[in-house]
Amino acid sequence: MNEKLLDIPTVELDESKCVMRIIDQTLLPGETRVIELKTAQEIWDAIYLLKVRGAPAIGVAAGYGIYILACEIADEIMTEASADESSEQAAREFYARYKEKSDYLNSARPTAVNLSWALRRMDDVCRQVLDEVSGSGSDMAGMMAAVTDRLCAEAKAIHAEDIQTCRKIGEYGLGLIKPGDGILTHCNAGQLATSKYGTATAPMYLAHEKGYGLHIYCDETRPLLQGARLTAHELAAAGMDVTLQCDNMAASLMKQGKIDAIFVGCDRMAANGDFANKIGTLGVAVIAARYNVPFYVCVPVSSIDMNTPDGSGIVIEQRPDTEVTEMWYEKRMAPEGINVYNPAFDVTDHELVTAVITERGIARAPFDESLRNMMNEKD
Repeated sequence: MNEKLLDIPTVELDESKCVMRIIDQTLLPGETRVIELKTAQEIWDAIYLLKVRGAPAIGVAAGYGIYILACEIADEIMTEASADESSEQAAREFYARYKEKSDYLNSARPTAVNLSWALRRMDDVCRQVLDEVSGSGSDMAGMMAAVTDRLCAEAKAIHAEDIQTCRKIGEYGLGLIKPGDGILTHCNAGQLATSKYGTATAPMYLAHEKGYGLHIYCDETRPLLQGARLTAHELAAAGMDVTLQCDNMAASLMKQGKIDAIFVGCDRMAANGDFANKIGTLGVAVIAARYNVPFYVCVPVSSIDMNTPDGSGIVIEQRPDTEVTEMWYEKRMAPEGINVYNPAFDVTDHELVTAVITERGIARAPFDESLRNMMNEKD
């Protein structure tokens, strides 16, 4: 067990080298390797290939990633600029290249809303600074320094807010847990999916700090085994009492009365409370309703998409066939040429949700009203 895993930042920026460092989660639990990302291709690949994953962590990586690329663009503009080029011309050229890079990063994962949310937030800052500085008479070097400095500050703010958000989710969720409870979670919405604490695991971490003596059951989750490779690994490293089971065993545990509550994460929540999470979450929710087990969704408000009325509007990412047929096996497990259905997520209906836990509080049905009221509140 790697007890030092939780001491390594999931995502961090090295300003001195202008690179982003991440834990390569595709290698866990066998190897804990920190890799550096600098180019647009490296950052896109890391997000698409799930080297960095989890909606909040993807948002942090997007912020740092587009800042690093903005620095590269600024250097290119300064090198290529002619003596008679105006700041306004340089600003237009900078933003055109910046938007191209941003759109490219945004194409890496369609379901996790934090990717587009973070890039949109960074884009707002970029345009604001360029508008302010390009018409102020500032020289080109000053303009490039101003825009990259502000982008860096905004990326750091996204990172810091994620830590605070997860802590608050944990505090609200803690009130729904009793000492000695059996808690089930599906996939990984832990520290490895965020900057610290996780979302669904945040109440577990805080309960562990208080000596609640929880028993955590981790669903393995297909096709990428993230419950087994990541959640079980990090919670055990934190010293919690953890049992791993295949995700089709959750019904058996609930029927035996071993599960007192279920906490899951969320990659995107629609305005009515329908939400996308790792494939299999819908089945867990249906079974929880059958056995009257409370089903809680832990989600930062940045993952709530009020522009999507219900779950039918959430785009579900389809993963490669090989993740099911051969990725985890010494020899191919399925017959050649077989059709494979391999969505990364499913959408759980809001009627199956007991409550939604955010950094602003706990929302309950009717979710179209409670979520709207929550989103209108100030942090």
